[in-house]
Amino acid sequence: MTARIDITREVCPMTYVRTKLKLEALPPGELLEVVLKGPEPLRNVPRSAREEGHEVVSLQEDPQGPGVWRLVLRKSKSTPKHDQEGR
Repeated sequence: MTARIDITREVCPMTYVRTKLKLEALPPGELLEVVLKGPEPLRNVPRSAREEGHEVVSLQEDPQGPGVWRLVLRKSKSTPKHDQEGR
Protein backbone atom coordinates (compact mmCIF):
# COMPACT_ATOMS: atom_id res chain seq x y z
CA MET A 1 0.00 0.00 0.00
CA THR A 2 1.17 3.49 -0.79
CA ALA A 3 -0.94 5.29 1.79
CA ARG A 4 -3.49 4.55 4.49
CA ILE A 5 -6.17 6.59 6.24
CA ASP A 6 -8.43 5.62 9.15
CA ILE A 7 -11.78 7.40 9.06
CA THR A 8 -13.59 5.15 11.55
CA ARG A 9 -14.13 8.07 13.95
CA GLU A 10 -15.30 10.53 11.30
CA VAL A 11 -18.88 11.27 10.28
CA CYS A 12 -20.25 12.23 6.87
CA PRO A 13 -19.38 14.38 5.03
CA MET A 14 -15.92 14.43 6.64
CA THR A 15 -15.38 10.77 5.76
CA TYR A 16 -15.06 11.56 2.08
CA VAL A 17 -13.49 14.98 2.61
CA ARG A 18 -10.55 13.38 4.45
CA THR A 19 -10.36 10.58 1.85
CA LYS A 20 -10.37 13.10 -1.02
CA LEU A 21 -7.62 15.21 0.57
CA LYS A 22 -5.45 12.11 1.00
CA LEU A 23 -6.08 11.06 -2.62
CA GLU A 24 -5.16 14.54 -3.86
CA ALA A 25 -1.76 14.20 -2.16
CA LEU A 26 -0.98 10.96 -4.03
CA PRO A 27 0.49 10.61 -7.50
CA PRO A 28 -1.87 9.23 -10.19
CA GLY A 29 -2.20 5.43 -10.18
CA GLU A 30 -1.18 5.04 -6.51
CA LEU A 31 -3.22 3.07 -3.98
CA LEU A 32 -4.97 4.33 -0.87
CA GLU A 33 -6.30 2.03 1.83
CA VAL A 34 -9.26 3.56 3.68
CA VAL A 35 -10.39 2.03 6.97
CA LEU A 36 -14.02 2.93 7.58
CA LYS A 37 -16.96 2.05 9.80
CA GLY A 38 -20.70 2.53 9.58
CA PRO A 39 -23.33 2.26 6.86
CA GLU A 40 -23.06 5.85 5.55
CA PRO A 41 -19.29 5.84 4.87
CA LEU A 42 -19.53 2.28 3.54
CA ARG A 43 -22.06 3.47 0.98
CA ASN A 44 -20.86 7.01 0.30
CA VAL A 45 -17.05 6.85 0.20
CA PRO A 46 -16.77 4.23 -2.59
CA ARG A 47 -19.57 5.93 -4.55
CA SER A 48 -17.99 9.38 -4.28
CA ALA A 49 -14.57 8.01 -5.26
CA ARG A 50 -16.03 6.34 -8.37
CA GLU A 51 -17.89 9.54 -9.30
CA GLU A 52 -14.55 11.37 -9.25
CA GLY A 53 -12.98 8.78 -11.54
CA HIS A 54 -11.02 6.73 -9.00
CA GLU A 55 -11.05 2.93 -9.12
CA VAL A 56 -12.42 0.85 -6.27
CA VAL A 57 -9.88 -1.99 -6.17
CA SER A 58 -11.42 -3.85 -3.23
CA LEU A 59 -13.84 -3.51 -0.34
CA GLN A 60 -13.63 -6.14 2.38
CA GLU A 61 -14.81 -6.45 5.94
CA ASP A 62 -11.91 -6.31 8.39
CA PRO A 63 -11.67 -9.53 10.41
CA GLN A 64 -10.08 -7.56 13.28
CA GLY A 65 -13.20 -5.59 14.11
CA PRO A 66 -16.95 -6.01 13.62
CA GLY A 67 -18.39 -3.42 11.26
CA VAL A 68 -14.96 -2.18 10.16
CA TRP A 69 -14.21 -2.27 6.42
CA ARG A 70 -11.08 -1.83 4.33
CA LEU A 71 -11.51 -0.02 1.04
CA VAL A 72 -8.65 0.15 -1.45
CA LEU A 73 -8.79 2.93 -4.04
CA ARG A 74 -6.52 3.59 -7.02
CA LYS A 75 -6.14 7.29 -7.77
CA SER A 76 -7.30 8.20 -11.25
CA LYS A 77 -4.68 9.06 -13.82
CA SER A 78 -6.56 12.20 -14.78
CA THR A 79 -8.72 14.67 -12.92
CA PRO A 80 -12.28 14.73 -14.23
CA LYS A 81 -13.82 18.09 -15.03
CA HIS A 82 -16.94 18.63 -12.92
CA ASP A 83 -19.91 20.67 -13.98
CA GLN A 84 -20.38 22.95 -10.99
CA GLU A 85 -23.89 24.03 -12.04
CA GLY A 86 -26.62 22.32 -10.10
CA ARG A 87 -24.33 21.26 -7.27
